[in-house]
Amino acid sequence: MKEKLLIFEKSSAGLSGCPLPETGRPEKELTDLIPEKYRRTEEARLPEMTEGEVMRHFTGLSVKNHHIDKGFYPLGSCTMKYNPKLNDRAASYDQFTDRHPLAPCRTAMGTLRIMYELSEYLKEISGFDAISLQPSAGAQGEFVGLLIIRAYHKAKGRIPKKILIPDSAHGTNPASVSMAGFETVQIKSSAEGIITPETVAAAVDDETAGLMLTNPNTVGLFESNIEEIARIMHEAGALIYMDGANLNAQMGIVRPGKIGFDILHFNMHKTLSTPHGGGGPGGGAVGVTEELGRFLPVPIVAQKDDGSYYLDYDRPDSIGRVHAFCGNLANCIRAYAYIRNLGAPGLRRVSENAIINANYLKELVKGEYALPYGGICQHEFVLSCNRQKKNGAKALDIAKRLLDFGFHAPTVYFPLIVPEAFMIEPTETESRETLERFAETLIAISKEAETDSEKLKSAPHNTPVRRLDEVKAARELDICYNG
Repeated sequence: MKEKLLIFEKSSAGLSGCPLPETGRPEKELTDLIPEKYRRTEEARLPEMTEGEVMRHFTGLSVKNHHIDKGFYPLGSCTMKYNPKLNDRAASYDQFTDRHPLAPCRTAMGTLRIMYELSEYLKEISGFDAISLQPSAGAQGEFVGLLIIRAYHKAKGRIPKKILIPDSAHGTNPASVSMAGFETVQIKSSAEGIITPETVAAAVDDETAGLMLTNPNTVGLFESNIEEIARIMHEAGALIYMDGANLNAQMGIVRPGKIGFDILHFNMHKTLSTPHGGGGPGGGAVGVTEELGRFLPVPIVAQKDDGSYYLDYDRPDSIGRVHAFCGNLANCIRAYAYIRNLGAPGLRRVSENAIINANYLKELVKGEYALPYGGICQHEFVLSCNRQKKNGAKALDIAKRLLDFGFHAPTVYFPLIVPEAFMIEPTETESRETLERFAETLIAISKEAETDSEKLKSAPHNTPVRRLDEVKAARELDICYNG
């Protein structure tokens, strides 16, 4: 407790940082405004500090936390890239923040126009015919996609029960499958890290409703057999859903709706550079083929013949509403600003640079770390720390040691098909110098594993909080400080 007091208890009696103005009204008159049962019987235990000390406290906390504005964040499969401040400025305009979400459409034409045009841009990027901006995250987009698959089959008179997913799938995929009332059937990846038409054909039967596939997949490789796989699925009467978590590698290069996919969710809080992490709010817009458009959530932002915009609720086949209003407006505006600022050539360059950065970094470190799947990767790649494990340092130890050098750790132990997996995504926003510094650090840590593995096992050493017992933290979650 004494240590806690030294760190947290900064209050000192008599200090004042923000004196309240005099009301000019008698205290009893103000007290009578509060029902007696809600009145305090003793003084509130509020801290007493100067304004300067309060600012230093919160500024100190902010620099203890790692964030993309502070340092490199190579978190594989999560696209933790720098978000241009221009987007935040656009989203903070009073015309958006002060607009009540229940305001009549006639008073919100500008906002509705942005949402309509954003939907049109997403159609162009993805190659799909209809868009819903309503889902608030990628995982909810997955759920919506699976509900659409369910509605599609129900409209045909029968709902098959199986959804195929590869063994490298994101963990949210089987969870979404279960929530939508389906059963998961796992497909094994090939030695090259992708799924084959033969494996899919062997798994498809009359009970197959669809296939969920991330492309590029979670080992960073493009699923080059997708058109043949789509043919097999469609001939069996099933649909293909694309987890759009890795769309950051495809903008302006590949349009998923034109190579066989029926449904896609956008991780707008990743690909289109809106804030990511911290529990949201995010964005998980869903795109579908023309045939599936009638099942999208309501309402849809639509345009009348006279050019005005409205919310279309007249969609009897819709799966219903999945989120309040039309989604998280601020993130839609950020995505809109990002697209308008870059234009079509700029979006393509984003994906090209993401691919170049990933391949450059991979080439720098592959001599020191095992690379289970070779060839050209897309926007991310997965190493194995098996060599380092033989010297006594696991992937987790290397990840913790990176924190001492000012880098956030990549994703570790995922995907499960790679032992001691170390999943790295540099994104397009990092400079060559940053990538080289990161590679040099990874190699130096590997050398440390050979000479002093205990140093890695006890890392991090320079962070405000040392290594935690993560199992205990998960089982005995306690985030409440009682000073």
